[in-house]
Amino acid sequence: MRALEDSSVPNYSAVVAEDLTMMSERLHHVFAPMSGEDLLITGGAGFLGYYLLQAPLAWNHLHPDMEPIRVTLHDNFARGVPAWLTALSEDPAVSGNLRMVTRSVLDPMPDDEPRFDWIIHAASIASPIFYRQFPIETMDANVDGLRMILDDMKARAETDHPVKGFLFFSTSEIYGDPQPEHIPTPETYRGNVSCTGPRACYDESKRYGETLCVNFAQQYNLPIGIARPFNNYGPGLRIDDGRVLPDYARNVLNGEDIVMLSDGKATRTFCYVADSVSGYYMILGGAAEHPGESFNIGTDLPEIDMRELADRVVALGKDMFGYEGQIVQKTSDDPEYLTDNPNRRCPIIEKARTLLGYEPIIDIDNGLRRALAWYESQEER
Repeated sequence: MRALEDSSVPNYSAVVAEDLTMMSERLHHVFAPMSGEDLLITGGAGFLGYYLLQAPLAWNHLHPDMEPIRVTLHDNFARGVPAWLTALSEDPAVSGNLRMVTRSVLDPMPDDEPRFDWIIHAASIASPIFYRQFPIETMDANVDGLRMILDDMKARAETDHPVKGFLFFSTSEIYGDPQPEHIPTPETYRGNVSCTGPRACYDESKRYGETLCVNFAQQYNLPIGIARPFNNYGPGLRIDDGRVLPDYARNVLNGEDIVMLSDGKATRTFCYVADSVSGYYMILGGAAEHPGESFNIGTDLPEIDMRELADRVVALGKDMFGYEGQIVQKTSDDPEYLTDNPNRRCPIIEKARTLLGYEPIIDIDNGLRRALAWYESQEER
């Protein structure tokens, strides 16, 4: 992988602009066929929606000679409308090609909605803190909401306006806690998952969602692709999300010690969001060619433990903000905080490399620097 040059604290707007320009270039082969067509993103007010929405809109801006991609967002806005989305919807440069609809994926599709050409189903609770608070709602979105979309795709398959591509967001958590011989983990690994543990509402509903997608693709010849994200981070991930990197960032920016609620030995690979969202769009664009296929999207190097991640954040915090805190270890008040938490998580991404041309290019230190700059620009932390 190569790192984009960066030797100082990057400007928030410049970081996002650079990410979107890079994504537009990498994804031209995906976005060009979508020109003049309608794209639906469910759950687009969440973390991944930040770049899922902005990437095609940025492509529109950079290609004024082509018909724009019309983007529609459906979300129940259970956690409110994020400030970035309000600003985006009010930007005259993009507002004509962006629509926001308040809707649960469990509600019928409004009659006045377009017959969407492309669909990304990202409506799900992905943070362990929140999906454990709302387990039924998590399962409903991943199963019932998905089934409604697939049934509609089936009904349209023989019409003059079929869906051209559909992307389902699964998760790397469908693998559970793999045995050591299955790490790094390929898409063929069947998983080691508890069906009754505190994470099961998320893990098992995603697994069943994949089963729905595979069978609809096979039985009805539908263009369905499946993404298995591995530890994405960066702009768009709220600082109160409850995942490890936002927690570390909040500690640094508030001048507090970094608090580890574990022994720090669990390992992960971390993928910067501009890289991962590029991979997700590659799956969408290739869904007709690879129907029913699942793809690991992440980075395969380096695999680091939580202590090393904290050390890297501390070093960057000192360099960027003069941070003077240290790393302390505590025990979570939640007795099930670490239950079923995988000890290692690292993907094999050769399938995406070979079939989609996917390649992460932003290394972890550059990605962490960009992420910290984005968090520093946010009002709430």
